[in-house]
Amino acid sequence: MNRIITLDEFIIHRQKDFPYASGELTGLLRDIGVAAKIVNREVNKAGLVNILGVEGAANASGDEVQKLDMYANDKLIDCLKNSGECCGIASEELEDFIEIPHVGSKDAKYVVLFDPLDGSSNIDVNVSVGTIFAIYRRKSDPKNPCDLNDFLQKGTDLVAAGYVIYGTSTIMVYSTGRGVNGFTLDPSIGEFCLSHRDIKIPDRGDYYSVNQGYYLKFDVEMRRYIDYCSDLNLRLRYIGSMVSDVHRILFQGGIFLYPNTRKYPQGKLRLLYECNPLAFIVEQAGGKGINTRLERIMEVEPKELHERSTIVIGSPDMVEEMQNFIQRYSVPSINAM
Repeated sequence: MNRIITLDEFIIHRQKDFPYASGELTGLLRDIGVAAKIVNREVNKAGLVNILGVEGAANASGDEVQKLDMYANDKLIDCLKNSGECCGIASEELEDFIEIPHVGSKDAKYVVLFDPLDGSSNIDVNVSVGTIFAIYRRKSDPKNPCDLNDFLQKGTDLVAAGYVIYGTSTIMVYSTGRGVNGFTLDPSIGEFCLSHRDIKIPDRGDYYSVNQGYYLKFDVEMRRYIDYCSDLNLRLRYIGSMVSDVHRILFQGGIFLYPNTRKYPQGKLRLLYECNPLAFIVEQAGGKGINTRLERIMEVEPKELHERSTIVIGSPDMVEEMQNFIQRYSVPSINAM
């Protein structure tokens, strides 16, 4: 029987992989793991403690805020503040970034961005949700407070990223740029244990994931591609939680699409909190992530904290097929870009 390897143990052993192996990034990943355990506990008893439903406010992106969103947001902030390993935090739920004061004599070298509870509207009906996180090395002087430029970095500058999915089991998947590994929470010992080593996405899959209810609001190339998937008898699976949909595709292959619509001409998903970290994970597993302008997601230069984006992500062969559809059927203004 293989020996159990905990998340903490794995992170410490992999510390040598980090470009700046002085322990700060190790501590940050462990802090996120602790926060995930706390959020998992509350997700699993949400119906018993009156934290289901809507908070009654909208977040910085204009979406309705769920009660558990804010709980997860607060717990992540608390855990990341305590260790002094990061100098600033940006959350999908907050309009601006939070500057974290120095802890002791530490000069924190990282910033963390996160979507505290992706797909939280599913909580009330007991469907999987997740936390997405992204870690960057700050650009500003560590002796000074962090600034906006520390957060407006391309996905190619990511130091680490990952997600936690809260479902029938709770799994944390992350990468530091050297492959992707998954850890399942063992509730009997309260530890994330290595369960999926060196994850590789299949070149193709039998699934496509898109909100097909918006079919008539999509551009012609997207409608043609969806028809193509249907003609191939691919299975449509759409949960409404990007973490859940991408998690399935990561293991079983397929493609996730969130294109522009008439209501959201630039796309709806957030570049910094959702698209970049999940594209980082998928690419590290051998997949691809682009937007509908055929730009690699991780090479897009962000201009604001809550910038929206389209995304096509998943198995490499299927993303390339979708790219061909865009090139063949899109309007001339797109082809010229």
